[in-house]
Amino acid sequence: MTDRNLDGRRVLVIVTNYGVEQDELVVPVRQLRDAGATVDVAAVSADPIRTLVGDKDPGETVRPSFTLSDTDPDGYDMLLVPGGTLNADTLRLQDATMEIVRSFTTTGRPVAAICHGPWALVESDVLKNKTLTSYASLRTDIRNAGGSWVDEPVVRDDAGGWALITSRDPDDLDDFLGVIREELAAVAS
Repeated sequence: MTDRNLDGRRVLVIVTNYGVEQDELVVPVRQLRDAGATVDVAAVSADPIRTLVGDKDPGETVRPSFTLSDTDPDGYDMLLVPGGTLNADTLRLQDATMEIVRSFTTTGRPVAAICHGPWALVESDVLKNKTLTSYASLRTDIRNAGGSWVDEPVVRDDAGGWALITSRDPDDLDDFLGVIREELAAVAS
């Protein structure tokens, strides 16, 4: 962990209620809260979120703070989009997801996405001229959406007036969270 104090910082996490990769949701939420940030998790419904480990084994159950449709993204400093194949594929089909993503990108607030999470960004049509990483199977989707895909543990890109922080998979969580903490610490409180 870091000694950075994230008191006053607010992070919105968006997921579906089934299939989010456990560590891509649970680890960032716990670490950011431990560092003082307020972290809210918005899901498709108010039902418990059933995480998975490796897209197949049952993981922890998490209670959402509220639903995607009840989310007001204006009060948040950063958007975090975890992966998990099932989660990301369903999340990108939600109209509320596109509205939330665009709310952050059009107002210049940072977005962080890991693994399959960038699918929501592809669908939101916000990746033109952005360089990012993801789970390798998304590289063609990212390129087709106008982004440049690279195979690195974490990538931060400021093109287009908003910061995008991306990582490939749960093995990159330490690097991913390090850049997220730096970005949040730089946000004026």
